[in-house]
Parts: sequence; C-alpha cells; structure tokens
Amino acid sequence: MSAMAKSPGGFRAALLIGWILLSASGFVYARVKGIPGWAALPVVAALLVEYPFYLAAGFPEARERLAGRLLPAWLLVAVVLPYLVCCLGAVPFAWLSLVRLAAIAIGWGLWYVVLPPTPVVDLAFLALTGAVSLGGYFDTVYPVVFHEHLATLGRIALFVSAILVLMLDRRVPETGFGFLPRAQEWRIGALHFLYFLPVALPLAILLKAAHFIHPRPLVGALNFVGFLLVIGLCEEFFFRGVLQRWIEAWTGSSSMALLLASLAFGLVHYFYRGWPWVPLAAVLGWFCGRARNRAGSIRASAVTHALVVAAFRTFLA
Repeated sequence: MSAMAKSPGGFRAALLIGWILLSASGFVYARVKGIPGWAALPVVAALLVEYPFYLAAGFPEARERLAGRLLPAWLLVAVVLPYLVCCLGAVPFAWLSLVRLAAIAIGWGLWYVVLPPTPVVDLAFLALTGAVSLGGYFDTVYPVVFHEHLATLGRIALFVSAILVLMLDRRVPETGFGFLPRAQEWRIGALHFLYFLPVALPLAILLKAAHFIHPRPLVGALNFVGFLLVIGLCEEFFFRGVLQRWIEAWTGSSSMALLLASLAFGLVHYFYRGWPWVPLAAVLGWFCGRARNRAGSIRASAVTHALVVAAFRTFLA
C-alpha cells in the first residue's frame, strides 16, 4: 500500500482533487447532455457528499475513524444524505424513499452486530447486496431525470456501505483495495489482459455477444478510468478480494476458489447482458482472479478488468 494511502495528508489531497474533478466532470457532462443547472447541481452535490465515504475505504487511517458503534450512523449519513441533497431540485422528496434508504443503512450496519460471521451469513450478505443492486430497489427512489438513471447514486451508496461493513465489522483480511496500483500490479494486470484477449475475442464472436464497430477511443478511456477507480474496483473487491478468499478458507483449495468465484462472476452478468455474456464474464473472472493471486492484491485484477472493459467499449458493441 502506498505511503499516500497511509497519510492523513494523502486523504485530504485526494479528497480535494476528487471534488474538483467530479465537479468539473459533472458540469461538463450536464452541458454536453443539455441538462439544466437546476437539475445538475443537486446531483453533482450528491456525488460530492458520497465521495469522502468511498475514498475512506482506500485510506486505512480515515477508514478506521468510521469503525465502532457509530458505523451504522455513518452509513445512514452516507446513504441518506445524497438523496436529501438530490431532493433540493433534481428529484421529488418522498418519505417512503427515505425509509427505503434508511433500511439499507441500518440493515447493513447492524448485519454483523446481530449475526455471527458464519459462511451462511457471509454468503447471504453478499447475495443480498447483489440482489438489491440488480433488483431495481433504487429505481423508485431515484427516478430518471433528463434520461439519466440516477439510481446509480443508490447503488454507489450500497457498495460503499457493504465495503465498509466488510472491512470494519467483518474484518476481512487486507484485499488491496486502493486507487493507485503499484508498478508490479500494473504489469501483472496488463499481462492477464493480454492473456485474456485471444480467448475472449473468438468466444465473444462465437456467442454473438459482440461485434466490431468503428473505434471509440474516448469512450474506452472514460470506461477505463471509471472501472479502475470505481466499478471494476468494487466488483473485484466483492468477487476476488472477499468471495474468492472466503472460498479458499472454507475449502482449503485456491483452484476451487478461483473456479467458483469466476462462475459466480459470470452468472451475475446474466442480469446485465443475458446468457451470452455469462461464459465470457466467467472467463474474465478467471483471469482477474489469477491476476489477484499472482499480485496478492485486487488492484492488479482491477487493472485487468478495466483494460478489458476499455478495449471492448472501444472496439466492440
């Protein structure tokens, strides 16, 4: 883990830089999409409110300040406050929506306070997190505004809550959750991306899961950043950092853990793109899991994951 991730100054610097970049990106995006300021400003502000909690997950010293009996209260702030900020103009306030969000924060925050850390309880926690994320739970809380699906705000808050609970209450072993891969992690992640390509491209064409399009380098670059720092990193935390390691501990077999976690990763992608993507995602999961094993950190598998998504979004559709 880098020295920056261990220092309070590093957290404050990352917080300030992130706020600036998120603000600028949000308003540029709104301008390009023709979203008026009265709708864009609350959404951007909601992202800025959520960002410190997500950032803290990658900074141990900042993260530990959230630990203890007040963790459910911190989660309540992380889940509910972005919604209240959005209600300042972007979405209408509804008491039922507030209750739905509070239930997530309280339920996740008290999960390991009430229940013992057994394999059944652990798997149920991951399964419920996935079911809430994929099941449209946040669709009624955050309506579509100017064709933008704001339910993503709810999913981000859900992932932040689950990650902090697993780190601070369940005390999962160090996964390597962080935002700056080391040189070795870049190398291992990039190599496994290259190993994946000759397997995945014929498989994608055979399954008719994708077809070649005119290259879109900007789309690919944006997807790379988004997956390396947020989407892919979160997925790698849950599947490679937590599930795969748990299965290793339960079965005593790293090969079995790699296989089962990869299959689970593939099956989850059915809800995103349908059956053709299940084997493709399972293969990706295997290469990501292998990268994690080689590097001892999910930052390497996040590099593999992000490179694959960037390549697919650049050249395929």
